Amino acid sequence: MNIDLSAAASFMAGHARVLDRRRFHLLMGDGDPAPALTALDGYRNPDGGYGWGLEPDLRSPESQPGTALHAFEVFEDIAPATAPQAAALCDWLESVSLPDGGLPFALPLTTGAGTAPWWSSADPTVSSLQISAVTAAAARRVAAHDPAVAAHPWLDRVTRYCLAAIEAIDRTPHAYVLAFAVRFLDSVYDVHPEAAGLLSRLGGHIPADGRLHVEGGTEEETLHPLDFAPFPGRPARALFAPEVISADLDRLAGLQQDDGGWTADYAEISPGGALDWRGHTTVRAIDILRRNARG
Repeated sequence: MNIDLSAAASFMAGHARVLDRRRFHLLMGDGDPAPALTALDGYRNPDGGYGWGLEPDLRSPESQPGTALHAFEVFEDIAPATAPQAAALCDWLESVSLPDGGLPFALPLTTGAGTAPWWSSADPTVSSLQISAVTAAAARRVAAHDPAVAAHPWLDRVTRYCLAAIEAIDRTPHAYVLAFAVRFLDSVYDVHPEAAGLLSRLGGHIPADGRLHVEGGTEEETLHPLDFAPFPGRPARALFAPEVISADLDRLAGLQQDDGGWTADYAEISPGGALDWRGHTTVRAIDILRRNARG
């Protein structure tokens, strides 16, 4: 199934925030890293972290662990170029890590407007495998080309926390915890031998068709195989039959809307957040499809 990149470009021009438009241009091989980094700097705080709605459903301005993932996505986009902001983000993450090396789900908010309740109700004194794993996995992808991130002590600490927390899983976790733990293990598979056994064990919690309903989400909110294993040629792909991945790539391509963009199936928290998610989701969908020779 083919996608319409021209329609996608029109959607991004008409609806997406500047950051995602710059990311889309990089994805299409157009432009250079500097404008994307400049757009990302609009969400950056003097402490080196990011806020201001970089995570579309967390609109509060202060730096938050949950926004770091999106900053690392940009630092991955600019490869092979590097940016000092990436190591500075690791510095900030180190400063807010808890004694066990994990990250809290969220820090106290200065404003709750337009923010999802799971962010505003989070306990800042407890480490979250969900946030730690997805952030560490994104940082690992940046570390593949950025020596300053690869050598940063925060990355080693959070990696050790995630491995221990995954080892302690003794029942099927929440869908996002499971997906992000799988993606984390995939990211460290080549450097941590224990990741192979842990990945195989987590695979036992995933249905054969790769579909897992998100408890507490919308009625339609479901994770799919590509949420667990988006990248070809990686160990996480072995958790799914090839025809399951092929069918999910067809599904993802078929979700392109008449206006050229993709939509998220998350609960709509605010009009601005919902539109921001569409731009982000469109970039992610096209990136996955192109990596899998579908775009």
